[in-house]
Amino acid sequence: MGKEMVSGARIVLECLKRESVTDIFGYPGGAVIPIYDELYKTDGEINHYLARHEQGAAHEADGYARATGKVGVCIATSGPGATNLVTGIMTAKMDSIPLVAITGQVGRSLFGRDSFQEADIVSITIPITKTNYQVMSIEELPGVMKEAFHIARSGRPGPVLIDIPKDIQLESMEYDKFEELYSQATVDLTEDSSDIDMEMVMKAKNMIENAKQPLIVTGAGTIHSNASEVLKELAKKCDIPVVATLLGLGSFPADDDLFIGMLGMHGQAASNFAVKEADLIIAAGFRFDDRITGKIDEFCPNTPIIHIDIDPSEIEKNVKVAVPIVGDLKEVLEKIVKKIDKKRENNDWIERIRNWKQEYCLQVPKNYDKKLPPQFVINEIGKHLKGDEILVTDVGQHQMWTAQYTKIRKPRTFITSGGAGTMGYGLPAAIGAKVAKPDKKVVLISGDGGFQMNIQELMLIKEYKLPIKIFIINNAYLGMVRQWQELFNDKRYSYVNLDYNPDFNKVAEAYGIRTERLANLEDLDKLEEIINSDEAILVNCIVAREENVFPMIPAGKSIDQMIGLRGVKDDE
Repeated sequence: MGKEMVSGARIVLECLKRESVTDIFGYPGGAVIPIYDELYKTDGEINHYLARHEQGAAHEADGYARATGKVGVCIATSGPGATNLVTGIMTAKMDSIPLVAITGQVGRSLFGRDSFQEADIVSITIPITKTNYQVMSIEELPGVMKEAFHIARSGRPGPVLIDIPKDIQLESMEYDKFEELYSQATVDLTEDSSDIDMEMVMKAKNMIENAKQPLIVTGAGTIHSNASEVLKELAKKCDIPVVATLLGLGSFPADDDLFIGMLGMHGQAASNFAVKEADLIIAAGFRFDDRITGKIDEFCPNTPIIHIDIDPSEIEKNVKVAVPIVGDLKEVLEKIVKKIDKKRENNDWIERIRNWKQEYCLQVPKNYDKKLPPQFVINEIGKHLKGDEILVTDVGQHQMWTAQYTKIRKPRTFITSGGAGTMGYGLPAAIGAKVAKPDKKVVLISGDGGFQMNIQELMLIKEYKLPIKIFIINNAYLGMVRQWQELFNDKRYSYVNLDYNPDFNKVAEAYGIRTERLANLEDLDKLEEIINSDEAILVNCIVAREENVFPMIPAGKSIDQMIGLRGVKDDE
């Protein structure tokens, strides 16, 4: 009896199983037919979800990863299939999301000949991946697969691409040889072995103990490193108020007395004031991007900053810091908390912040000429959420209002595109999150512009019976661009009018999805039934058209130059 043989395509699936992958998202094509043939033969060992566009597949894998902390996996064919993944890969890279993208490629003998559906996806994706591979022999494949997953999840997480020529997928080797190559493959463990500088830990400890107006700024790194509990322990032990970046929402409970809110361009006024007035900032797992700092030269120039990040390249990339600590955030915070001797109080500082929160609280408008204000609709949706749901957004005004008006209480329950600001992200990301967490309620808040960018993914909701609740905040504008044009371009609304939107209710019906329409106060009585329903529902929310997100730090301005501090007036 001959030796058992295994093809390159089968090796891909065997490696996925060894990485505990149970779900993947993809779209077949000529250069990945061997892999799809093996999927057919496995009969459900790995669940494959058929996206309706490769960009959708990448965002679905991304949403899956954000909801679980596991590596998301997507697959596409060569040429346009591979290039359609690029936006999703870049979105994952900007937000440090662990992703493995597997692409097919033309056979090796066809390289460089402008062959049908040939694209150099490795070169294309170099700037937007942690690393990428073009497999040039079947012997390389087991080690590449093993290493790719390690790199995607370790250190600062991120996307990795593996490009596999079709002829390698069709080649075979002995199964025992595959097992040997996989087991012998070593991965670079340097990202996991960073030594934490205890001198810096002690310096941070002393500064925290001596600060009179300390402030914690928590980012996505708190979630990635599972550091929420120890962050909360530090805040409680030292009576330190907390603000969050957009991607840090949920890393500290929004209903805790020490939580102020989101900071930055559209952060709460109290959060930005706290940043300005703090005498110490503990920066936990974020990168000081421009949406947080405003004008960098004027961001806390005299305030000492303790910056904790796993990626040394982020230290002092944008702002000067007094105490740099490179390492896993959870481990660093545990060491700091352990060194702090006694509980302390910052009553005067907390009281100042409490007064700011009261004076500059967000206003919730009720009714403008009988048209629903979008802030009010999102606030009402938030009232019906208990905190265990996964809340997903697309990108734009509705995204900022969701961050402002809903309370995110737990890690991995708020999923949104941050650094890339990718319109079209919300629907596929919600699908990925629901696949990842079938027992959790998933609610998507989208804009009418972004929703149309991956509207075809609605078919997955029907096909795979995913009871996602979709709320389209429909103002018939590209709202955030319109806001900028109103404020900074003298209301020259250049190509942002979406009067010719489709009828979203009819579109959803065409996909076999139940629909509802919210257009007045009475319609909001439906919210409880909609959110508690066990079926997928698309809700078309017809809202006032020209609402703005306030407060706002205009681009290039400092915290001192916030506009719209008190939001909009309540015209009830």
